Amino acid sequence: MPLVDRVARHTLIASLLVSLAACGDAPQSEASDGEWDAIATGKADGAVDPDSAEAQAVLLLVNNPEVDLDELDHDARLDARAARNIIAHRNADGIWGTDDDNPIDDIPELDAIRFVGPSAFSRLVDYAVAEGYLELVDDGDDGEVMTDVVFSPQPSDATHNLRVASLIDEAQESIDIAMYSYSSGTVRAALEAAAARGVEIRFLFETASDDRRLDGDDLQASRSGQLEAHGIDVRWVNKIMHHKFMIIDGPRSDLSAAATATIASGSANWSNSAGTRYDENTLFLRGHEEVALRLQQEFNHLWEHSRALEANPDLQWELSELEISDADITDGDDSHVYFTSENFDVSPGGDTFRKNGGNEVSDALIEAIEGATDSIHVASGHLRHRGISEAIMAAKANDPDLEVRVYLDAQEYISAFTHDLQLDDLDDCLAEANTPTQIRNCMDKGFRFGFQMGESGVDVRYKWYSYRWHYSYAAQMHHKYMVIDGDELWTGSYNLSDNAEHNTFENMMVFRGDAYADLVASYEQNFETLWETGRADDLLGDVRNEIANSDIVPMVFESMSLEHEEVRQLKSLILERCPQANSEDFRRNPQDHLVCHR
Repeated sequence: MPLVDRVARHTLIASLLVSLAACGDAPQSEASDGEWDAIATGKADGAVDPDSAEAQAVLLLVNNPEVDLDELDHDARLDARAARNIIAHRNADGIWGTDDDNPIDDIPELDAIRFVGPSAFSRLVDYAVAEGYLELVDDGDDGEVMTDVVFSPQPSDATHNLRVASLIDEAQESIDIAMYSYSSGTVRAALEAAAARGVEIRFLFETASDDRRLDGDDLQASRSGQLEAHGIDVRWVNKIMHHKFMIIDGPRSDLSAAATATIASGSANWSNSAGTRYDENTLFLRGHEEVALRLQQEFNHLWEHSRALEANPDLQWELSELEISDADITDGDDSHVYFTSENFDVSPGGDTFRKNGGNEVSDALIEAIEGATDSIHVASGHLRHRGISEAIMAAKANDPDLEVRVYLDAQEYISAFTHDLQLDDLDDCLAEANTPTQIRNCMDKGFRFGFQMGESGVDVRYKWYSYRWHYSYAAQMHHKYMVIDGDELWTGSYNLSDNAEHNTFENMMVFRGDAYADLVASYEQNFETLWETGRADDLLGDVRNEIANSDIVPMVFESMSLEHEEVRQLKSLILERCPQANSEDFRRNPQDHLVCHR
């Protein structure tokens, strides 16, 4: 870039940097760049390919909101002036997620920052590679098959959010998103950059069903309003939008695009907690034509019958040019996608979904469970679906040699006493039921099956991390997957509950056969890791010793995989040492009582 153009460009951000420069520039290191040194591109010796994987890795690094001045200055070993100017360029107030955010879109924009030249770029490349950013962009050329999964929790520099953002950066024409929740600044920056370069983005967003009740500045400041301000059309549906999938450059107008479309889908929302605290799985797929067509068909159906947020009146509601019918999709033996949308009809008005009594996903899961011959491994945040739970217990009863293991979040633990109470509630409900619908509602009402399943002979463990559950500190087991016979994987957004089946929009994918053997094996390995959480190190013994021998009793602790009796004994020990644990204050405000002082 000519010097004149470079200077002109820098005058746009000069006011943001004057105060930093006035504080005194650090002395240059031996390898520092001059104020306007340029990164060579084109055919020059030592030139940088701006589209190379290394260049894209550097952009992921400098745009990561969790990368601060200290990391660029000391860990990446940049000249202090270059580090400060990069931070000031991307967010002058030092806070990510505010109106001054200015993500660095490409290498020329990075090069235009003062004191960023070939030396700084070289060090950024070295650091990005060492920290794993290169792996996030090295997904293969267009047209190649990608079948990959990121299991959470991960370090902040290796989360599914960074992977999602890197794929958004690759989008050429379109992005369709169906999402329950998102709060990742990294993903937000990638979406805004994609919209700015002309990518058409449509966003079905559960949060929009609340944001649409706002008006004025409150609406504009909402997460949905901010998306629309950047040209991203946001809409909502009248049932809970619990999907977590994205389609990049999918078959909006051309069936053949399904063969190269990129898919992200799984259990994880796009949040820091989902990336670094919870147990989650996020699939990344490319070259899976049937899956892409089915997801695009689902998105089109929901989008066509959605409702507008109306934060940005200039946005036009764009429907897909292509109507995908079942006849357009070839059913394969190795993969399929099931949707709870089959359990809803659309009202004559066209924007209201009504339950039709179907059981699309649970019927498919029950059939798979009934066909198991060797093993059933379930990792699920919830277990509250009667049909699925009874099918699992029946499979074990019919074949005592069948290996059945169920791993649940702590929320699903109940005592024998509480289980008896829910049985009494069910009996009372049925005694008052007079119609088939009322009887069905009694049977479908939220019933926690973990205790009953354990009593039936199924091996059940709970991810246990606190005396009493609270979202603010919960390290949730948020998976929703099942592996049958070690060679068939079911995974998606679907909790094992009647609520998931009949009140929310969900998906459940199935993969089997040689093409997916490695993928299924990775889930089996993940399950084994979950199942043994904390047991080899005897974390339970350590916690029990701490409780018994300290005047400060922990109420929240490192996660462990515990059987029902182990949980019961641990809770009893805590209550013995801390009787106030069951006081009204501790019950109502567990987030204020992470420890108990005796």
